[in-house]
Amino acid sequence: MIAPPAPAIIGSRLLGWMTASRRDLPWRRNRSPYSVWISEVMLQQTQVATVIPYFERWMAEFPDITSLAAAPLDRVLKAWEGLGYYARARNLHLAAKSIVQRHNGQLPDQRNELLALPGIGRYTAGAILSIAYGQTEPILDGNVRRVLCRVFDIGENPRTPATESRLWDLSTELVQAASPGQAGELNEALMELGALICTPASPDCLACPIHELCLALAHGTVAERPVRSMRPGLPHYDTVAAIVANDSGELLIIRRPLTGLLGGLWGFPGGTVLPGEEFGTALARTVLEQTGISATCKQLVTQVKHAYTHFRITLHAFTAQVDRAEARPVTGDEVRWVRPSELDQFAFPVTDRKVARRLVHDITQSR
Repeated sequence: MIAPPAPAIIGSRLLGWMTASRRDLPWRRNRSPYSVWISEVMLQQTQVATVIPYFERWMAEFPDITSLAAAPLDRVLKAWEGLGYYARARNLHLAAKSIVQRHNGQLPDQRNELLALPGIGRYTAGAILSIAYGQTEPILDGNVRRVLCRVFDIGENPRTPATESRLWDLSTELVQAASPGQAGELNEALMELGALICTPASPDCLACPIHELCLALAHGTVAERPVRSMRPGLPHYDTVAAIVANDSGELLIIRRPLTGLLGGLWGFPGGTVLPGEEFGTALARTVLEQTGISATCKQLVTQVKHAYTHFRITLHAFTAQVDRAEARPVTGDEVRWVRPSELDQFAFPVTDRKVARRLVHDITQSR
């Protein structure tokens, strides 16, 4: 049996490799706690290439915690539009407000204080403490989980509580074996290795700086690590959206409740089609529930397919007719009439944004 590799040797080789292979990323040019926090939240379940322009725009618009806390939520969500997982943006906003109120605008450097902030869990706290503050704290994200499962040839599902705990222990051993102040660099090296070399498919094992220490490579089990659980197929739902215009050519949009999927985003009124329900009936029902006006389904404008983490949808967008007497009074903080040219000012889900672009395109073409 091959002995497990020593944490100190793994760390030494990874740090040497990181020095030569480090990517030039915008959040690595500024190691402020705020910069580390924002980048780590954005990078959760999102690829680096996607995050870079969002991070740069975000830091230009909200250069510090104080400016983020002072910004309206609509502005924060608009800056986040397209990144998905919008609870992350709402939690950043809430956490910034709390930091201003309780910590004089400075991101805490204590684990318990970080974990008390909205949206900050064990991984994000570990990243902030190790990378920004130089503390000996471990991390465990998808890349690190995959690297550890292969290096130590872990044959159990990494998502089970027992295996998750073991992986945290291994990550802790690695940073504790590093020299003082190097935990952040080592954590980044682990993530970098998973992103560039120890990838989910077709890992480049011969280019890996620790391939001689990898138990999965020695045992021929790299392709089987991490162990994956069988996932059921994603359920599919039909949804409807109503394109309601008044006599002035303004369109009706609503803001979703802050709690729940896509909370705080604007979009066209509508919702999920119930089993056995006709599209027109679903449209009339959801518009009445959300705006208090009666709408009649008219003509299909477009269809948009989209996959979320746990389900897929097809959004059917229809023009809708409302009683002329009802078309103007509806207004308020959660319901607005806006000109088509103003739609870009609001943060929309991906599906509604595609519908909006189709509408603007059609209006432009008809002129």
